[in-house]
Amino acid sequence: MSRKRLENEIEHGKKLLAGGAEDIWNWASPAGRVRAERRANFFVDVAAIKSTDEVLEIGCGTGIFTEKVFQKTNSSITAIDISNELLEEAKKKLPQVNFKVDDAMSLSFADNSFDVVFGSSVLHHLDFEKSLKEILRVLKSGGRMIFAEPNMINPQILVQKNIPFIKEKLGDSPDETAVVRWQLKKQMRDLGFTKVEIFPYDFLHPVTPKSMINLVNNIGKVIEKIPVLKEIAGSVIIFGSKD
Repeated sequence: MSRKRLENEIEHGKKLLAGGAEDIWNWASPAGRVRAERRANFFVDVAAIKSTDEVLEIGCGTGIFTEKVFQKTNSSITAIDISNELLEEAKKKLPQVNFKVDDAMSLSFADNSFDVVFGSSVLHHLDFEKSLKEILRVLKSGGRMIFAEPNMINPQILVQKNIPFIKEKLGDSPDETAVVRWQLKKQMRDLGFTKVEIFPYDFLHPVTPKSMINLVNNIGKVIEKIPVLKEIAGSVIIFGSKD
């Protein structure tokens, strides 16, 4: 990660903590909690995380998904973030986890160290090629990666990630972007990932009123199966494996 980009992300972590990170990330609302639980289930189920797996989480923040994956799998998790301030919050929740300040563009771990690498809304803060190369390097043979990231084809995301004053107003860091799934799929295959799958999901907006969550969620799951319409979902799930 370039020095300027690194500095931006470290500063972004401080702003998140000061403003209430989980509120800014929209995981604290009733709809946000439903979305987080579904996302964690995707991580565990799609990547088939087992209790015997060595797992690396990239961009763990305050440990929202660290905690969920640990509770669902009881696997050995190492969780990294560039922000020491966010990591300190995560450590309070999960003394069982090995938390570490590390740069996802230049991971400090040896080759072939992990069975699974996962993360929530982190790759879009990074240089895709550098981060993907590092993920592939630290995965063991037969290892899996699983990430959830914002979908650039979603109209709100498209505006938010490309208009600077809106980006700043909504609390984004200067360098973050979003995923165009067919472009990323090609990039992952070119780098050497196998069994690459990237699919759009999630039409449940985090500000959905509590009384409407079930209805909106169920309608969204139907739209996720409809060609063309599904492409404007809010997020994508990204999976790849290493031979």
